Amino acid sequence: MTRIILALWAALVAALAIAHPVHAQEPLRISVTQGVIEPIPVAIPAFTVETGGAETLARDIASVVSADLVGTGLFREIPASAFINPNVAFNTAPTYTDWTAINAQALITGAVAVQGNQLVVKFRLYDVFSGTELGEGLQFAGTPQGWRRMGHKVADAVYSRITGEGGYFDSRVVFVEESGPKDQRAKRLAVMDYDGANIQYLTQSGLMFAPRFSPDGSRVLYTSYEQGEPAIYLPDIASVAHQRIPTEAGEMAFSPRFSPDGRRVIYSLSNGGNTDIYMTDLGSGSSTRLTSAPSIETAPSFSPDGSQIVFESDRSGTQQIYIMSAGGGEPTRISFDEGARYSTPVWSPRGDLVAFTKQADGRFHIGTMRTDGSEERLLTSSELDEGPTWAPNGRVLMFTRSTLGPSGAPSVYSVDVSGRNLKQVPTGGMASDPSWGPLQP
Repeated sequence: MTRIILALWAALVAALAIAHPVHAQEPLRISVTQGVIEPIPVAIPAFTVETGGAETLARDIASVVSADLVGTGLFREIPASAFINPNVAFNTAPTYTDWTAINAQALITGAVAVQGNQLVVKFRLYDVFSGTELGEGLQFAGTPQGWRRMGHKVADAVYSRITGEGGYFDSRVVFVEESGPKDQRAKRLAVMDYDGANIQYLTQSGLMFAPRFSPDGSRVLYTSYEQGEPAIYLPDIASVAHQRIPTEAGEMAFSPRFSPDGRRVIYSLSNGGNTDIYMTDLGSGSSTRLTSAPSIETAPSFSPDGSQIVFESDRSGTQQIYIMSAGGGEPTRISFDEGARYSTPVWSPRGDLVAFTKQADGRFHIGTMRTDGSEERLLTSSELDEGPTWAPNGRVLMFTRSTLGPSGAPSVYSVDVSGRNLKQVPTGGMASDPSWGPLQP
């Protein structure tokens, strides 16, 4: 058991659930659920420049690694001004006493080379106090234009080795960019890196909402009023071509999500004042009605294995959360606060939790509960928080936070599943309806 992992365990002891014992060189499998955490001090010396012309990339990639790790709230970077020997050769074992002297618990070294249109990034991770390397060094290759992704990949690997959890930095988020006055808001779909960088636009301005990534990240579902009534569209991110989920005259389709295998779409369809949940097979185009009730059934979301669906319904008189089989059938209610309204439920990628929006006592909250309705936890509270979406590792949530009044505006925020580390995601302007995609291949 390495010293760095022991330090992490000691810092989190009031808030950990230990999944299995640790053997040498293996990270402790832990899940932070609550409590105040003292960030792990990590040192990131300047990455070694192995070829001419890689100086700027080496600096920028190290900066991305630092920002990713520090942004989790689990790590604190030791400033370079504190280093005893800032020049660490990548292929030589570090002098550990230089780093224990400044209380570094983790040390990350890297090397960057550019050969033609190929960028190669290497890194090593050391447990300073035990004087060992955590795992073997890794190497990533890409193009110089993809240098940010290389930084995210390094950070994901470091994060995984120390926490035992999957990473989430090399992922993208689709959202609705908004502009203009509140009563004449122009909207368009955009895709960004998880940290708000590299924004690209998928549509022109229009009235659209609720974009959702496909499981492989190649397509996006969204609802649009571009032909009058709300309908569901599926643009392809690479080609920007798109198709529409077929509906009949007078029908309104909205609130879509993909199935875990990406072959089906589940959504709400309103016809004649009745709103139920339907599922369409994208290959055959055939649709199946899954609910049949006079109440409003909406916001469906699949379980990770595709066997169940969580959704919201007012069949009890107020908006509550229900779970049913993916083939339909009698649902089971899992939320029971009669004085509150629950909406926008979404299943965690881990399968253990459901995130939701809760409105109670004049406040809006993002919360989580177990799939049987137990252990409800409210993570945020504001005038208007809504629409949670999970990071690929099920550890972090993004959502929309809006201010009220004539000048009110939406922004995207993120929060750890423990309720810690609440922060705004920099999108460069008004933004809403985030949907977190998978790790990129």
